[in-house]
Amino acid sequence: MAAPGRRKLAELSLDEFLAAGSDSEHDGGWEEEEDEDEEDEEAKGGRAASGAARQRRPSGKAAQGLQARPASRKKGKASEHKDQLSRLKDRDPEFYKFLEENDRRLLDFDASDSSEEEEALHRPPDTLEEASDEDDDDDEEQEKVKRKKVSLIHVSLKMVEEWKKAAQRNLTPKLLHEITQAYKAAVATTKGDSGGDPSKFQVTDTAVFNALVSFCIRDLFQHLHKLLLPKAPKNKLKMVLPSSSPLWGKLRLDIKVYLGCTIQLLSCLTEASVGAAVLQHVNATVPYYLSFPKQCRALLKQTIALWSTGEETVRVLAFLVLNKICRYKKEVYLSPLLKQMYIAFVKNCRFTSPAALPAISFMQRTLTELFSLDTATSYRLTFIYIRQLAIHLRSALTLRKKENFQSVYNWQYIHCLHFWCRVLSTIHPSEVMEPLIYPLTQVIIGCIKLVPTSRFYPLRMHCIRALTLLSQSTNTFIPVLPFILEVFQQVDFNKKPGRMSSKPINFAVILKLSNANLQEKAYRDGLIDQLYDLMLEYLHGQAHSIGFPELVLPTVIQLKSFLKECKVANYCRSIRQLLEKVQENSAHICSRRQRAAFGVASTGAVEEWEKQVKEEGTPLTKYYTQWKKLREKEIQLEISGKERLEDLNFPEIKRRKQEERKEEDKKEFKDLFELDSDSEEENGGFSVKGKGRGRQASDESSEVSSKEFGEEDDDEEGNYEVEEDEEELEEDSESEEEGAQDSRDSQERRSCPRGLARSDLEQLAQGGEDLVQDLEFSDED
Repeated sequence: MAAPGRRKLAELSLDEFLAAGSDSEHDGGWEEEEDEDEEDEEAKGGRAASGAARQRRPSGKAAQGLQARPASRKKGKASEHKDQLSRLKDRDPEFYKFLEENDRRLLDFDASDSSEEEEALHRPPDTLEEASDEDDDDDEEQEKVKRKKVSLIHVSLKMVEEWKKAAQRNLTPKLLHEITQAYKAAVATTKGDSGGDPSKFQVTDTAVFNALVSFCIRDLFQHLHKLLLPKAPKNKLKMVLPSSSPLWGKLRLDIKVYLGCTIQLLSCLTEASVGAAVLQHVNATVPYYLSFPKQCRALLKQTIALWSTGEETVRVLAFLVLNKICRYKKEVYLSPLLKQMYIAFVKNCRFTSPAALPAISFMQRTLTELFSLDTATSYRLTFIYIRQLAIHLRSALTLRKKENFQSVYNWQYIHCLHFWCRVLSTIHPSEVMEPLIYPLTQVIIGCIKLVPTSRFYPLRMHCIRALTLLSQSTNTFIPVLPFILEVFQQVDFNKKPGRMSSKPINFAVILKLSNANLQEKAYRDGLIDQLYDLMLEYLHGQAHSIGFPELVLPTVIQLKSFLKECKVANYCRSIRQLLEKVQENSAHICSRRQRAAFGVASTGAVEEWEKQVKEEGTPLTKYYTQWKKLREKEIQLEISGKERLEDLNFPEIKRRKQEERKEEDKKEFKDLFELDSDSEEENGGFSVKGKGRGRQASDESSEVSSKEFGEEDDDEEGNYEVEEDEEELEEDSESEEEGAQDSRDSQERRSCPRGLARSDLEQLAQGGEDLVQDLEFSDED
C-alpha cells in the first residue's frame, strides 16, 4: 500500500510527478502502489524490473515479461523511471496522452536496465578543465589530415568523354553518382563549396570545367529522363513528375545534389549568354525541381533576382521558369511568388531613365500576367498593396510634411499606381477584382491634388495616363478632362521665355521640373505636346459614346478660349487641329443618334448602338490611328536619346571656326588685291584710292559676316532671336556709314550688306564678283 501521507497520482502536477520519479529509488514511491494492481506474482517476487524490451512491448502484456532480481541489487534510475512511465500508460491513459502531446521528450529516451551499464556511464569530475585554443587547433589539424588522406581524383577531358559515351549507351545509378560528384566539384570552384559531403573529384582546368558543365546541361538530363520515364505521356500538356518512376528511389539523392549545384552555378554567372543557356536547362528540368520543395524555393529566389536585374534575354527566360512553376504548383507557390516579385519590382523601379523604361515595362507586363492566373489570390494581394498606397497618401494629406510628400511623389509610388491600373485592366471583366477600381481611382486623383503646382506637371501626366488606361480597359467613366484643362488656365503660354534650351524636355522620365525648366521655351513646347496627346488619347476612348457631344462641351469651350488668347502660332496650330477633330466627331455622333429609335432609359439598346458605332469607326478614331503610328516613332527616338526632327532646325554657332575663317579671308583678300593692283599699275589702271576702298569694303563685309554669326554676342545662350539680331546689325551699319564724305561711295557701301542674305554674305566673304565690281566703280571715279 502507499504511505499514508502520499498523494494520489491524479492529484500530482507535472513538476511534482517528475520530482517523485527522481526520488523513487529511495522512498519506494508510487511504483508499489501500481504493483498492487498487478497480479499477485509480482508482489511475491519483490520489486520487479522491466528492461529495454519492456519499452517495445504492449502495456497489457507487461506483467508476463517481468523478471525477479535479487533484493540486494538496485535498479538504475533511468530504468526505474522508464518502468514507471510504462505502467503509467495503463494506470492513467489521459495523463500519458497529455505528456505525448505537450512534452514528448520525457517519454522518448533509451534506458539500460542493468546495473553494470549504469555503472559504466560517464560521471563528470568535480572540476572541469577550460577549453584552450590549442585544443581547437589540434582538432582542426586532425580534420585536415583526415581530408588529405582522402585522395582527390582530378577530372580530365578523357574522363568527361568516357562519361558521355557511357551515359549515351546506358545511364546507371553508379555512373550518375560519379557525374554528379564531378559536377559538384566543378561548381564548387566558382563560389566555394556550399557545404555537405566533399566531392572525391577535383576540377582545376578551365577546359575540363567547360566540357563537364556543357555535357551536364545539354545531354545528361535527356538520358536521365529516358531512364526514368521511358514512355512519353499521352497528354503532352500535363506534366508528369519523375518521382512517379520506380527508379526514383535509387537516383533521388544524386538528382537533389545536381539541382542544388545548378542553382549555385546560376548565382555565379555573369555572362548573359551562359546564363541564358543555364536557364533554358532549368526550364526543361522544372519537373525535377517540383519534386524537391526546398530546392524549388531556392530556385524561385534566384530566378526572381535574374528576372528583375538581368539582361533582356535572361529576364525573359527567368520569367518562363517562374511562369511554368506557378502554373503547375499554383496553390503552393503562387502567393509567395507574387509577393516576392512585387517587392523586387518596387526595388528596381526607384530610378527611371530612357534606358530603364523598357525593363520597368517588362516587369509590369509579366507580373500582370502572373496576377491573372488566380483572381482570388490576386484580389487579396491587390487589396493589401492598394491599401498601403492609400495609407501613404493619407499621411501626406494630414501631416503635410516634406518626408510624407516624398513618400508619395517618387518613382516607386507612381510606377505602382500604373502597375495596379494595368492589373485591373488586364483581368477585367472580373467580378472579384471590379470593386478595387474605385479605391484605386481615388488614390490616383488624391495623388494629383496633393501638390497641384506647375512643377509637378510631369507627375500629373503620369497619373492621367494611368487613369486613361483604367477607364478605357474597364469601360468605367473617370473624369480625367478637368485635370487636363486645368493646365490651360494655370499656364500663360504668351509669356516670353526667360531661357533658351536646345534640347526638349522628356516628360516620360521626370516627375518634377526645376525653376530653370519653367523659364525655358522647351517647357511650354513639351507641355503643349503632352496636353495634345493626353486629350486625344482620352477622347479616343470615348469617341463612340452616345454622350460624346455633352462630354466634350467644356473642352470645346476651353480650347476656343485658349485659341482666342494665345498669340503663339505653333501652339495654336496643334490645338486648332485637335478642336476641329473633336467637333467633327461630335457632329458625327449627333447625326447618328438622331436616327436612333430607342430611348435613353433602354440601357441594352444604348450599349448595342455604341458597340456598332465603335466597330464602324468614327472620325476621331481614324485620326487617332494615324497619329499613333507617328507618335510611336517619335517615342522610340526619344527613348534612344535622339532629338526630334523639329528641334534640328536651330542654326549652330561655331565661333572658333568662324574666327579662323575670318583670318583666312583677310589673307586671301589681301593677296587678291595686291595681285590686281600690281597688274593694273603696270597697265596704268587702278589707283591707290581704289585699292583702299577695296580693302575697306572687304573689312566691312568680314565685320558684317562676323556679326551675322553672332561672334560678338557672347552673352546670348541660344539661337531663338537670330532674326532680331540681323535687323539690329543692319541699323548699326547704316548709322556708321552716314558720316562718310563721298555720298556715292557711302551709298554703294550701304547697298552692299543691306539687301543681301546670309548665303550671299558668305559668298562675298569667300572672295567673289561683288568685290571686283566694287573696284570697277572706284576706277570710274
